[in-house]
Amino acid sequence: MTTPRPEGLSAYIAVTAAYWAFMLTDGALRMLVLLHFHTLGFTPIQLAYLFVLYEIAGMVTNLAAGWIAARFGLTSTLYAGLSIQVVALLALTQLDPSWAIGVSVAFVMCVQGASGVAKDLAKMSSKSAVKLLAPAEGDGLFRWVALLTGSKNAVKGVGFLMGAALLATLGFTWAVLAMAAVLAVILVAVIRFMPDGLPRGSKGAKFSQVFSTSANVNWLSAARVFLFGARDVWFVVGIPIYFYAVLSDGSEEGNRAAFFMIGTFMAIWIILYGAVQASAPRLLGAAPRTEGDLIRAARGWAGALFVVPAALTLATLLSPGPQPWLTATLVAGLLAFGALFAVNSALHSYLILAFTRSERVTMDVGFYYMANAGGRLLGTLLSGLTYQYGGLTLVLGTAALMVAASALIAGRLTDQPQEAPA
Repeated sequence: MTTPRPEGLSAYIAVTAAYWAFMLTDGALRMLVLLHFHTLGFTPIQLAYLFVLYEIAGMVTNLAAGWIAARFGLTSTLYAGLSIQVVALLALTQLDPSWAIGVSVAFVMCVQGASGVAKDLAKMSSKSAVKLLAPAEGDGLFRWVALLTGSKNAVKGVGFLMGAALLATLGFTWAVLAMAAVLAVILVAVIRFMPDGLPRGSKGAKFSQVFSTSANVNWLSAARVFLFGARDVWFVVGIPIYFYAVLSDGSEEGNRAAFFMIGTFMAIWIILYGAVQASAPRLLGAAPRTEGDLIRAARGWAGALFVVPAALTLATLLSPGPQPWLTATLVAGLLAFGALFAVNSALHSYLILAFTRSERVTMDVGFYYMANAGGRLLGTLLSGLTYQYGGLTLVLGTAALMVAASALIAGRLTDQPQEAPA
């Protein structure tokens, strides 16, 4: 006798597949843009500017998307996210190398802004769907959240490697066209085969409800700002450009080799991050785990994460310049950062769904991921600024300070009811 599927599993599988497809192109696009424009002579600050509108659009989108999904349904926002990403990829192929740098920056910023809207529509839809589809028994919600988020990051890591490989083999325009074609096919397939199981929306949903009245949701959102800022302050510009300076000799062949090595490292980092995130329920011990247990775990793991960027900052201070031992230390340290960061992120992703109520899940998740985008925006801006004016030492020191802020804010979470009357 076969075991029947849990109710909602088919919809969960379809949502996860669509999210995987999106994140594959999202990771590839980020690496394509970063490496392509670095070789064109863009400064670290100009490279950071390319991603600023992406993050700003993510903040606005998350705030509005919670209400849009509550009003029109989760499948509508998921399909919209995939469609906008296809359009953004096609638009990027129109970039003309003869344009002035300022025009190129403005154009790519706008396209990246559209991609940011697409990414957060897809993310909010997928994460909200888990709250509604996951088994209510035991720690089913924690396991489903960890699997979705962890697998997404593993796929995004493959996207980083794919982006670097496509740039080195096909060139910028053909690489972007290939991704647009694949994503369009997947969008059609998801629309065709999406099963029932997700809510259709409610005409009574009000935009004013997107602002949370739960102290826990607000504190967790604030902690998320600094957690993701601490990652992106080194991840977006600082480390890739540092590794490029160390690995490339400036020749075309040297550039290709550097692209592959940087893409490989970024891919391994994201895949490790995703694998640890998916394994978080096992790493945190045997079930059952109460909400209070996971709140205390969030505080402790944030403190552990602080140690890594603090130690790497000290290592760069002790090095007179790029050294083989420093590069090896950075690789090992950043992989350790990824593993610890993954557990922190998994705990946050579970807690936001535990703190919210089913009837307002899309709005609380949208608000929370608005904070997530705000952290990425802060980290992106600081990544270019700190690397240009203080090098790797300032980049990693800033990351350590932001992790410390996240840990202190996580200390305000409580397992006591915090919801105020709406």
